[in-house]
This record gives sequence, C-alpha cells and structure tokens, in this order.
Amino acid sequence: MSSPRPVPRRPLARLGVLAAAALLAVTGCTPGGGSDGADASDGGADQGAASTGTGTAELAELGTSHAADLDVDPASDPAYAQYYDQQIDWGACEDVSGSDGLECGTLTVPLAWDDPSAGDVELAVARQGATVDATGSLVVNPGGPGGSGVDMAAQADAYFSADVMASYDVIGFDPRGVARSQGIDCLSDADLDQMRSDTFDLLTEGGELVQDPWVQRLGEGCEADPDSAELLPYLDTASSARDLDVLRAAVGSEELDYFGYSYGTFLGSTYAGLYPERVGRMVLDGAVDPTLTADDFSTGQAGGFEQATRTFLEDCLEQGEGECPFTGDVDAAVQQLLDLFETAESDPLPTDDPDRPLTGALARSAVLMLMYDDSSWQYGREGLAAALHGDGQILLNIADQSASRNRDGSYSGNGNEVITAVNCLDRPGLASEEEETALAEQLSQDDPVWGSSFSYAATTCGYWPEKPVREPAPVTADGAAPIVVIGTTGDPATPYAWAEALADQLSSGVLLTFEGNGHTAYGRSGGCIEEQVDAYLLEGTAPAEGTRC
Repeated sequence: MSSPRPVPRRPLARLGVLAAAALLAVTGCTPGGGSDGADASDGGADQGAASTGTGTAELAELGTSHAADLDVDPASDPAYAQYYDQQIDWGACEDVSGSDGLECGTLTVPLAWDDPSAGDVELAVARQGATVDATGSLVVNPGGPGGSGVDMAAQADAYFSADVMASYDVIGFDPRGVARSQGIDCLSDADLDQMRSDTFDLLTEGGELVQDPWVQRLGEGCEADPDSAELLPYLDTASSARDLDVLRAAVGSEELDYFGYSYGTFLGSTYAGLYPERVGRMVLDGAVDPTLTADDFSTGQAGGFEQATRTFLEDCLEQGEGECPFTGDVDAAVQQLLDLFETAESDPLPTDDPDRPLTGALARSAVLMLMYDDSSWQYGREGLAAALHGDGQILLNIADQSASRNRDGSYSGNGNEVITAVNCLDRPGLASEEEETALAEQLSQDDPVWGSSFSYAATTCGYWPEKPVREPAPVTADGAAPIVVIGTTGDPATPYAWAEALADQLSSGVLLTFEGNGHTAYGRSGGCIEEQVDAYLLEGTAPAEGTRC
C-alpha cells in the first residue's frame, strides 16, 4: 500500500486527543458485530504507536497529586476507617435503563486522598446480581474517561457471557466527576452543540499559537460552578483508583476482580500499581500504555485512526460500484474524503434540522466514530454516499451518537466535559510550543486525514485551569496475580503496540491478541477472545502467553 501523500495543513477540527478520545466513553466498550473477517496489518498498529520522542523533551510542569503517593495503606489506617467500613445500602434504581434486577446505591470516598478531613465525594454504584450463584463480584468500567459504569452494569448481559453472568455480581460505578456521581457541569447543551460543530485553527497565518477558545471556555464554565470547581483538582485517575479500593472493600472482596475497557485499562493498571497484592482476576481490553505523554497519546491515535481509515476505504472500494461512494485506489479515496470534509466546512451540508447542518468538524466526528467497529461500516458507506450527494443527516446521526447526544438536544451524562478534566490531569505534554508545532506539521504529513485533528495536545491542556499531576511512567505491579491484557491488531483508538507495552511492563501481564479491526475485542471477536477470557474469569486459567486468534 502506497504512503499517503502530504496535503496542505488544514484547520484543527474540534477533535484532538481530548475530544476524539471522548468517543471511547461511548463506543469503546460497546459489544456487537460479528467476527472480523479482515486481518489488520501489524504495520498499521506500529504506525499508530509511533513515539514522538518526548522522552527526551521537556514536559509541562506538574501540579500536586493528592492520591498517587501516600505514606500509609488507607485500608489499614484509622484515618480512613469511615470509608473502608462502609456497607452499600442497595435499593431501587432511578433513571437507569436496563435490567429490572439492577440495584443501586452510593459510596462515599475522600475528596483529597492525602487529606481525608478535607471533605467527601459521593459515588453512584450499581449491582447486577448473578443469575445463578455469585462466587464473587466483578467490578467493571466501560472507558472514557467519562463512561458510566452504572450503565454498563445495567446492560451487563450485553457485555458478558451467560456463564460469567451466572457466577458474578457485576458491579459498576460512575467515577468521581462522572454522570450520576458527584460530577461536573461546565457547558450548556447548546454550548456543547456549538463546541462540537466548530472548526478552528490554533495557528495564526504567521504561525503563532493562539488560545484554544473552547477548552478555555470549558474551564471557565467549570470554575464558575462552585461544585464543579471544588472537584477539578481531584479528578485524576489515581484518585479514582483509590476509590476503586474502597468499592472492593464495600462489596466484601479481599481481592479486586475487574474488567476494564479502553480508558478502563488505565484505571485498572493504576489500581494494580497501587495495590498489587489486592489484584484478583483482572482483564484489560484495549490497553493504554501508562508511559505515554499527551503528545505520544495523540500521535498514536492519529496513526491508528489513519490506518483504520485507509482499511475502511480499501474495504469500501472492494464492495464495488453502487456500494461504495468512492472511486479509484485508496489514495484517491483518501483525497475524496478530505474534499468532503473541506466542502462541509466551507458550506455545511443540510440535515433534517435547519439549525444544525453538518459541519466539517461533525463530519470528521462521524467518520472517526465508524472506525471503532467494522460492523458499522455499511451504515457509514450509506452516510458518506448521502453526504457526497448533499445530505448530511446520516453522518450527523453518527456524530451525535459518538457524543451521547439525545434527539431532544440533551446529552446523556457529562463525558464531553469529564474527558478534558481527567486527561489534562493525567498526562503532561510538551512544554515547548515550537516542538508542538513541529510535531503538528509532521503529523499532518504522516497522517493527512487525522494528523491535524490530533495535534497540540499539550497546548490545548495549557488552557485548562489545573496542571497535570502525573508523570508518565511504567506500571509493574510486582506481586500481582496474572493480569490479562487484550490488544486488537487494527485498534485505532488504543493501538496494538500499547497493549504489547503494558503487558510487557506488568510483572504478571499476559498478552492476548485479537487479529481484527475496531476498538477492543471481548464481545466483538466472534468467540475466540471470549472463550479465553471466560476461562480466566471463571476458572482462573490465564491464556497461554502469545495466544492469538
């Protein structure tokens, strides 16, 4: 396959590492689709995980971590006894769609883990009881950051096999700041609509960096709300991992059995690093490499989505005339897709709502969404064909799904806001604007479809009111039980090389590989990954190292 040809630098769509990754909260964990029939090349995965070289560059200044390093084990320290001695009062659920058997409750955790006297945070939790006889509790996280574990527990039978459901109480929780837990609210629904629709350039014509208006506006909105402002410094993943240990104790488990998708793998590996002796059966699907900086993360995703888009277009062209709206070879189809984005930007396409035409940013969001699951590719072809004929409605529907926008204009949860708050705390990026600009130019050349959209990660977070609190570093979790790390060779959002890296870092990591396209594997592999994972969860039998299917 020939290399993509460079194209002129295009405006930075409202995607980037922060907004594009928001799709993980919505789609990163959704099961469905059949077995993947096309093998993805490892070359694409390697491109997706290319390093920016930030290991030798100066990173942004760090703020104060309230959870990463404690001098005590909270589980055995009297200062934290009020949290660890809790029992959840399970009762009926409100405003949760799913099984009639779902039970809900709340859990109280410290606002600041290094100062348990500083106040509390209330977390929403849910339990889907085992259908036969519970042998343990399986805590789950769907991804994000910003995905609702409560919703995942409510839909547990759509994620897990009947055998797993028979043996485990599935426990979901909304992490601090998220959805039904004590959360943040920073923008109105109308503002979110506008943010998602806007395309803008972070560079002036002279090449100087300018502020990211929407991240600044988002941060100001969070600070203007007293409840949101109080939470902002404490939404990092290390704090949520400490919360996870309180949940483990509250459901009566000596060890944490855990299943995390996408961002949930970062939450899980963070927990393992803090409490390796309390790791039970842990599955991390669609792994995030904890050594990545913000710029490494965005570079990996730019390459991953670029390769996935080319695979999608190649598959489209193979469908033949009448099924695929593009013509020529893959390079020609890439250019036709870019031309569509450009057209939608200069002259937004009409939709059923005259006040919401399909802009270039929304068109990009829709196509990005399609890369998460190849079972959606036919619908995507239909949407792109309609857009090329001047109708943007199908692509708008897909873009709205990616952002959890309801038909009435409201948004489910607050993932569009939480993702920025958490990511800007978790990952520092390049401190030098010159290096960021050079990286952006390189990405635009290497990845012409997505490079510009994933640029300036650190610059964007530079306008966030809180500094990052974590320095990227490997997680070894010495002494932990076997941890199963799943990677998909054609995963655009968490490139396969990230799973390889995490499994290698973890002292007890076991890599399980799905040879296919799309994001995550369990629930999408057609049975091969599910069989291996179920044997591990139910019998404790970890897959053989190097297992691929």
